[in-house]
Amino acid sequence: MKRIWLLLMAAILAFAPITVVAAQDSGAAGEATADNDDDDDDDDDATGAAMVPTAEELTIPKGSELMPASALNGDQIGLPPVSLSSQIVTPLVLGAPDSPFTVSHTDIYLRANQAYRWDIASEGGLEYKLHAPGFFRNVWMNQVVISDLEVHMAGPPAWLEFDATGVITVQFQTTRPGRYDWYVEGLDEEQGMKGTITIVP
Repeated sequence: MKRIWLLLMAAILAFAPITVVAAQDSGAAGEATADNDDDDDDDDDATGAAMVPTAEELTIPKGSELMPASALNGDQIGLPPVSLSSQIVTPLVLGAPDSPFTVSHTDIYLRANQAYRWDIASEGGLEYKLHAPGFFRNVWMNQVVISDLEVHMAGPPAWLEFDATGVITVQFQTTRPGRYDWYVEGLDEEQGMKGTITIVP
């Protein structure tokens, strides 16, 4: 066991200089606009990040909801290629001033092994409890940001609650393909605010 451990450490150290050079090269363009805070994993001010299209803008095969998410292909449906920086998920807006039970869109498609930033906004003036238990448990949660205040977790949130209008930003890394439901708690079928988040290879 000790020999395997030593071989693994030697392999990691052998590739460490390559990793450092690659990181320096990818960050060279952003040095001029780097912010002065100490938060190394916060890319709120990232410019030029790819925007993830809504499901309506993608080429989703008919009947794909009956297939496993791993059978879909991000390139074929039109998702941006995997990148080292966070991509921006099209914001999800819950409610509107004149229609509290509407949502901006219901279905979201993301790639596995990609970092994302997702703004979820409340504009309906009601209390909304957004649940996505399977999704929250199957991604690596980086942080939740509310009014520039950051919450870092060692596990998933139970739900996101909006007691007033505002925006919650969720930063996360997808890990594996899957299809997950999201919904707002406590609504009947006619008022239903729900959808799916599909992670594809």
